[in-house]
Amino acid sequence: MMNIDVFNTSAKKVGQVAVSEAVFGREYNEALVHQVVVAQLANKRQGNKSTLTRSEVRGGGKKPWRQKGTGRARQGSIRSPQWTGGGVVFAPKQRDFSQKINKKMKRAATICALSAKVAAGEFLVVDELALKDAKTKLMAQILKNFGIDGKVLVILSADDEKVLRASGNIPGVTVMAADLVNVYELAANAKCLVTKAAVEQLDKTYGAEEVTE
Repeated sequence: MMNIDVFNTSAKKVGQVAVSEAVFGREYNEALVHQVVVAQLANKRQGNKSTLTRSEVRGGGKKPWRQKGTGRARQGSIRSPQWTGGGVVFAPKQRDFSQKINKKMKRAATICALSAKVAAGEFLVVDELALKDAKTKLMAQILKNFGIDGKVLVILSADDEKVLRASGNIPGVTVMAADLVNVYELAANAKCLVTKAAVEQLDKTYGAEEVTE
Protein backbone atom coordinates (compact mmCIF):
# COMPACT_ATOMS: atom_id res chain seq x y z
CA MET A 1 0.00 0.00 0.00
CA MET A 2 1.02 3.62 -0.53
CA ASN A 3 -0.41 6.96 0.54
CA ILE A 4 -1.37 9.92 -1.63
CA ASP A 5 -1.94 13.36 -0.14
CA VAL A 6 -5.51 14.70 -0.16
CA PHE A 7 -6.28 18.41 -0.43
CA ASN A 8 -9.38 20.53 -0.09
CA THR A 9 -10.52 22.92 -2.82
CA SER A 10 -8.26 25.61 -1.34
CA ALA A 11 -5.24 23.36 -2.01
CA LYS A 12 -4.67 22.82 1.72
CA LYS A 13 -3.63 19.32 2.74
CA VAL A 14 -6.35 17.64 4.79
CA GLY A 15 -5.16 14.04 4.92
CA GLN A 16 -4.09 11.05 2.89
CA VAL A 17 -5.72 8.20 1.01
CA ALA A 18 -4.28 4.69 1.01
CA VAL A 19 -4.09 3.07 -2.42
CA SER A 20 -2.62 -0.06 -3.93
CA GLU A 21 0.98 0.20 -5.07
CA ALA A 22 0.16 -2.27 -7.84
CA VAL A 23 -2.15 0.35 -9.37
CA PHE A 24 -0.50 3.67 -8.52
CA GLY A 25 3.13 2.60 -8.09
CA ARG A 26 3.78 0.56 -11.21
CA GLU A 27 6.95 0.98 -13.26
CA TYR A 28 6.32 3.01 -16.42
CA ASN A 29 6.25 1.10 -19.72
CA GLU A 30 6.55 3.75 -22.43
CA ALA A 31 6.30 1.31 -25.34
CA LEU A 32 3.06 -0.18 -24.04
CA VAL A 33 1.47 3.22 -23.37
CA HIS A 34 2.49 4.44 -26.82
CA GLN A 35 1.02 1.38 -28.51
CA VAL A 36 -2.32 1.76 -26.73
CA VAL A 37 -2.51 5.53 -27.42
CA VAL A 38 -1.80 4.96 -31.13
CA ALA A 39 -4.47 2.25 -31.28
CA GLN A 40 -6.99 4.45 -29.46
CA LEU A 41 -6.42 7.34 -31.88
CA ALA A 42 -6.58 4.99 -34.87
CA ASN A 43 -9.90 3.59 -33.65
CA LYS A 44 -11.35 7.10 -33.65
CA ARG A 45 -10.64 7.56 -37.35
CA GLN A 46 -13.69 7.24 -39.58
CA GLY A 47 -11.74 6.27 -42.68
CA ASN A 48 -14.62 7.29 -44.95
CA LYS A 49 -12.80 9.61 -47.36
CA SER A 50 -13.13 8.55 -50.98
CA THR A 51 -12.30 10.11 -54.35
CA LEU A 52 -12.64 8.83 -57.92
CA THR A 53 -9.92 7.38 -60.10
CA ARG A 54 -9.96 8.10 -63.85
CA SER A 55 -11.85 4.87 -64.50
CA GLU A 56 -14.62 5.90 -62.09
CA VAL A 57 -15.20 9.47 -63.34
CA ARG A 58 -18.23 9.78 -65.60
CA GLY A 59 -17.55 10.69 -69.26
CA GLY A 60 -14.31 11.00 -71.17
CA GLY A 61 -14.93 8.12 -73.54
CA LYS A 62 -14.06 10.07 -76.67
CA LYS A 63 -10.55 11.18 -77.52
CA PRO A 64 -10.63 15.02 -77.26
CA TRP A 65 -8.71 15.58 -80.54
CA ARG A 66 -6.73 13.59 -83.05
CA GLN A 67 -3.31 12.29 -82.11
CA LYS A 68 -1.25 14.38 -84.54
CA GLY A 69 -1.38 17.62 -86.50
CA THR A 70 -3.09 19.93 -84.02
CA GLY A 71 0.03 21.35 -82.40
CA ARG A 72 -1.32 20.42 -79.00
CA ALA A 73 -0.14 17.71 -76.64
CA ARG A 74 -1.64 14.30 -77.27
CA GLN A 75 -4.57 13.46 -75.04
CA GLY A 76 -6.57 10.28 -74.68
CA SER A 77 -9.36 11.35 -72.34
CA ILE A 78 -10.67 14.47 -70.67
CA ARG A 79 -10.95 12.41 -67.48
CA SER A 80 -7.18 11.92 -67.18
CA PRO A 81 -5.69 13.22 -63.90
CA GLN A 82 -4.14 16.31 -65.52
CA TRP A 83 -7.56 17.58 -66.61
CA THR A 84 -9.87 19.65 -64.41
CA GLY A 85 -12.63 17.30 -63.40
CA GLY A 86 -10.48 14.30 -64.13
CA GLY A 87 -9.68 11.36 -61.89
CA VAL A 88 -7.29 11.39 -58.93
CA VAL A 89 -3.96 9.60 -59.02
CA PHE A 90 -3.72 7.04 -56.19
CA ALA A 91 -7.18 8.10 -55.01
CA PRO A 92 -7.84 7.62 -51.27
CA LYS A 93 -10.55 5.06 -50.59
CA GLN A 94 -12.59 4.00 -47.59
CA ARG A 95 -10.61 1.84 -45.19
CA ASP A 96 -10.68 0.55 -41.65
CA PHE A 97 -7.92 2.01 -39.47
CA SER A 98 -8.94 0.18 -36.29
CA GLN A 99 -6.34 -1.71 -34.28
CA LYS A 100 -7.07 -4.46 -31.78
CA ILE A 101 -5.75 -4.05 -28.25
CA ASN A 102 -6.59 -6.79 -25.79
CA LYS A 103 -7.99 -6.06 -22.35
CA LYS A 104 -4.84 -6.94 -20.42
CA MET A 105 -2.71 -4.55 -22.46
CA LYS A 106 -5.26 -1.75 -22.15
CA ARG A 107 -5.55 -2.24 -18.39
CA ALA A 108 -1.76 -2.43 -17.91
CA ALA A 109 -1.26 0.74 -19.96
CA THR A 110 -3.87 2.58 -17.88
CA ILE A 111 -2.15 1.52 -14.68
CA CYS A 112 1.21 2.67 -16.09
CA ALA A 113 -0.27 6.05 -17.02
CA LEU A 114 -1.82 6.49 -13.57
CA SER A 115 1.44 5.54 -11.87
CA ALA A 116 3.40 7.97 -14.05
CA LYS A 117 1.10 10.83 -13.04
CA VAL A 118 1.51 10.00 -9.35
CA ALA A 119 5.30 9.68 -9.65
CA ALA A 120 5.55 13.03 -11.46
CA GLY A 121 3.40 14.84 -8.88
CA GLU A 122 0.75 15.51 -11.51
CA PHE A 123 -1.98 13.50 -9.75
CA LEU A 124 -3.77 15.89 -7.40
CA VAL A 125 -6.41 14.43 -5.10
CA VAL A 126 -9.16 16.67 -3.74
CA ASP A 127 -11.47 15.55 -0.95
CA GLU A 128 -14.54 16.56 -2.97
CA LEU A 129 -15.67 18.88 -5.75
CA ALA A 130 -19.01 20.08 -4.46
CA LEU A 131 -19.83 23.35 -6.20
CA LYS A 132 -22.66 25.49 -4.82
CA ASP A 133 -23.55 26.67 -8.32
CA ALA A 134 -22.55 25.77 -11.86
CA LYS A 135 -20.40 28.87 -12.11
CA THR A 136 -17.26 29.01 -14.24
CA LYS A 137 -15.54 31.34 -11.76
CA LEU A 138 -15.90 28.79 -8.96
CA MET A 139 -14.18 26.06 -10.94
CA ALA A 140 -11.57 28.49 -12.27
CA GLN A 141 -10.73 29.52 -8.70
CA ILE A 142 -10.20 25.91 -7.65
CA LEU A 143 -7.82 25.36 -10.56
CA LYS A 144 -6.01 28.58 -9.68
CA ASN A 145 -5.61 27.41 -6.07
CA PHE A 146 -3.79 24.32 -7.33
CA GLY A 147 -1.68 26.33 -9.77
CA ILE A 148 -3.23 24.62 -12.79
CA ASP A 149 -3.22 26.73 -15.94
CA GLY A 150 -2.76 24.15 -18.70
CA LYS A 151 -4.56 21.02 -19.82
CA VAL A 152 -6.11 19.16 -16.91
CA LEU A 153 -8.22 16.03 -16.60
CA VAL A 154 -10.83 16.26 -13.87
CA ILE A 155 -11.86 12.78 -12.74
CA LEU A 156 -15.07 12.31 -10.76
CA SER A 157 -16.60 9.21 -9.21
CA ALA A 158 -19.83 9.95 -11.12
CA ASP A 159 -21.17 12.58 -13.49
CA ASP A 160 -21.75 15.93 -11.80
CA GLU A 161 -23.81 18.39 -13.82
CA LYS A 162 -22.54 21.41 -11.90
CA VAL A 163 -18.89 20.55 -12.42
CA LEU A 164 -19.50 19.77 -16.09
CA ARG A 165 -21.23 23.11 -16.71
CA ALA A 166 -18.73 25.08 -14.64
CA SER A 167 -15.82 23.60 -16.59
CA GLY A 168 -17.35 23.91 -20.04
CA ASN A 169 -15.99 27.39 -20.78
CA ILE A 170 -12.50 26.84 -19.35
CA PRO A 171 -9.97 26.01 -22.10
CA GLY A 172 -8.03 22.79 -21.61
CA VAL A 173 -10.30 21.28 -18.97
CA THR A 174 -11.71 17.80 -19.57
CA VAL A 175 -14.19 16.30 -17.09
CA MET A 176 -14.60 12.53 -17.00
CA ALA A 177 -16.09 9.86 -14.76
CA ALA A 178 -13.66 7.35 -13.25
CA ASP A 179 -15.12 4.42 -15.16
CA LEU A 180 -14.37 6.19 -18.47
CA VAL A 181 -10.73 7.03 -17.78
CA ASN A 182 -8.47 5.96 -20.63
CA VAL A 183 -4.79 6.02 -21.53
CA TYR A 184 -5.04 8.77 -24.14
CA GLU A 185 -6.73 11.28 -21.82
CA LEU A 186 -4.18 10.55 -19.07
CA ALA A 187 -1.30 11.06 -21.50
CA ALA A 188 -2.78 14.10 -23.26
CA ASN A 189 -3.41 16.15 -20.11
CA ALA A 190 -0.59 17.70 -18.12
CA LYS A 191 -2.27 17.17 -14.75
CA CYS A 192 -5.11 15.23 -13.17
CA LEU A 193 -7.44 16.64 -10.54
CA VAL A 194 -9.18 13.65 -8.96
CA THR A 195 -11.74 13.39 -6.21
CA LYS A 196 -10.97 11.05 -3.32
CA ALA A 197 -14.00 8.93 -4.18
CA ALA A 198 -12.76 8.59 -7.78
CA VAL A 199 -9.30 7.50 -6.58
CA GLU A 200 -10.86 4.80 -4.42
CA GLN A 201 -13.01 3.72 -7.37
CA LEU A 202 -9.97 3.46 -9.67
CA ASP A 203 -8.03 1.56 -7.02
CA LYS A 204 -10.91 -0.86 -6.49
CA THR A 205 -11.47 -1.40 -10.21
CA TYR A 206 -7.87 -2.02 -11.31
CA GLY A 207 -6.75 -3.52 -7.99
CA ALA A 208 -9.51 -6.13 -8.16
CA GLU A 209 -8.48 -7.09 -11.68
CA GLU A 210 -4.90 -7.40 -10.51
CA VAL A 211 -5.91 -9.83 -7.76
CA THR A 212 -8.05 -12.02 -10.02
CA GLU A 213 -5.10 -12.62 -12.30
